[in-house]
This record gives sequence, C-alpha cells and structure tokens, in this order.
Amino acid sequence: MSPESAKSLETKTKLLDGALRTLTEQGIAKTSARTVAAAAGVNQALVFYHFGTVDELLAAACRYGAERSVARYRQRLAEVTSLSELLAVGRRVHEEERAGGHVALLGQLLAGAQTHATLGPATAAGLELWITEIEQVLTRVLASTPFGEFADPAGLARAVAASFVGIELYEGVDAAGATSALDALEQLGVLVAALEDLGPVAQRAVRHHLRRTGRR
Repeated sequence: MSPESAKSLETKTKLLDGALRTLTEQGIAKTSARTVAAAAGVNQALVFYHFGTVDELLAAACRYGAERSVARYRQRLAEVTSLSELLAVGRRVHEEERAGGHVALLGQLLAGAQTHATLGPATAAGLELWITEIEQVLTRVLASTPFGEFADPAGLARAVAASFVGIELYEGVDAAGATSALDALEQLGVLVAALEDLGPVAQRAVRHHLRRTGRR
C-alpha cells in the first residue's frame, strides 16, 4: 500500500470511529460533519471528500461498527455447544456491549433510521451479521436434539436477535424489567437443556409427538 493510500485509509478509519463516538456520546440529533470531524480530529471537509454526505458516512460507520463487534465474538460463538450456552453467551455479550456503549449506539442508529434513509438498510445489514452468526450456532446445536428436524434456524436467529435488540432498548426505561427478561430467556435455555439430556427412548418420544403435532 502506498503512503498516500495508507494515509487515506487512516483518515477514513478516524472518521468512522469519530462517527460512532459522536452517535454514542451526543446522539443522532447532534451528529453532523462538524461534530464528527471534531471527534475524529480532522478537517470536516474530509467527511465529504471520503464519503460524499454525512448520511453515507453514518451508514458506513454502522457497517464498520457491526463488523468489529461481530468479529470480537465470532470465536466465542463458534465454541457454543448448546442452546442454553448460546443464551448465556448472549447475555454476556449484551453486558459487554452495554458497558462499551454499543447498546446506546444501536438505539441511536434505530432512531436515526426513521429519518435518515441510508441508515435503515445499513442498520439492517449490521444486524444481519449477528443473525448469520446466530443461525450458524442454532443449526449446529439443534441438529442433535429432538427439535433439529422441526426448528427453523433462520427464523429463530431473527427471533433471538430481535429479542436482544428489544431488551437492549427496553433496558433504558426499565433496567429491572430487562434483567427479568434476560433471566426468563436463560430459564428457557435450562428447560431446553433438560430435553437435550433425555435418553434416546425419551427423545424418540418427543420427536414422535412433534411429528404428530406438526401434521395436525
């Protein structure tokens, strides 16, 4: 990479980090070329030079932030061996993301998507990165359970992602309620784990019941 290309990449990265920091600390309403450039420590003209518009910068920052977040947890998710473990890991991810300011960031992106046309698809694409990882885990861990042939990993992955997004936003107005919801999800994981521990005869009975129920 040439020195000029390296410098350009460094500036773009500063702007992406600056946009994420501005959204988290000041909110979507106060995010502008000036505030982002100030956070990035560069001239605000570089916002338009590298991204064209502030909205395009925010969309790129959304994708950039999601890619970094998913990358941090990819190995941890790859090591999950059960649904109950997935829910437990999800709770730890939630706590770490909240502590890092990423829950507040998600709230700002979702709010901004209502008025900034480019943020909607970018936020959805960022969430899709999480959904893809969760779907891979669900496909793997459900395969050996009585639910493997009946579950829809793609749909379940979206349900899990939507649940955690909702809990993250809900936490801002009712922290105790959000904790209760997370506890309930973990209890669900414990129930599923109990079914996973059934012997082969009991598991066949569960599969038979599910097949019969599915034909009704």
